[in-house]
Amino acid sequence: MAKAKKAVVLSSGGVDSTTVMAIARSEGYEIYSLSFHYGQRHSRELEAAEGVAKALGVKEHLIIHVDLGQIGGSALTDATPVPKGRAAEEMQREIPVTYVPARNTIFLSLALAWAEVLGAEDIFIGVNAVDYSGYPDCRPEYIEAFERMANLATKAGVEGRLRVRIKTPLIHLSKADILRRGRALGVDYGLTHSCYDPASDGGACGLCDSCLLRKKGFQEAGMEDPTRYAGQ
Repeated sequence: MAKAKKAVVLSSGGVDSTTVMAIARSEGYEIYSLSFHYGQRHSRELEAAEGVAKALGVKEHLIIHVDLGQIGGSALTDATPVPKGRAAEEMQREIPVTYVPARNTIFLSLALAWAEVLGAEDIFIGVNAVDYSGYPDCRPEYIEAFERMANLATKAGVEGRLRVRIKTPLIHLSKADILRRGRALGVDYGLTHSCYDPASDGGACGLCDSCLLRKKGFQEAGMEDPTRYAGQ
């Protein structure tokens, strides 16, 4: 019996990364889920990522600590206020203060290291270039450039033992289409968390960019939003 192919799947516990994990599972991968405690405002997303990993039956869920709060430069890692109540047009006008400097480059680099150790050729990441907040490290040209670099940077790549692929199955989908795809795969979105600035009771704020994009996605998909908002 042939061994299952392995994949490292980056997981934030949100809608996109959870849908990507379900896609990888549906394609027959043995999943190694990777999350990060990176000095973000809250640990709610890591709790969600752990729940998702259990629900989807991953082989291993690894949480790496890398304190980007020491660098700062983002509303997610320092005291800069998280924007609230913005219109979609405003979100797309400029790169927002919730951008974390070099975050996907750092995360993908650590995923690459783990993939090399595991002998996994595929790294899945839930980046999206349609319904997103303008982050430069979510664009197709960035992913293509990282993949080229990845195959120049590893011992396994240089020796020809591993050809790494960065897989982005959601990159051209709207949030509504992502949710429909996940529903078809049986994803329980009640397990996921998207809010940048949750209340002390863990409820989503409902007003940050991520909450607004999530709400819009469920509405356009014609699906019930299982999110628990603050005070509910």
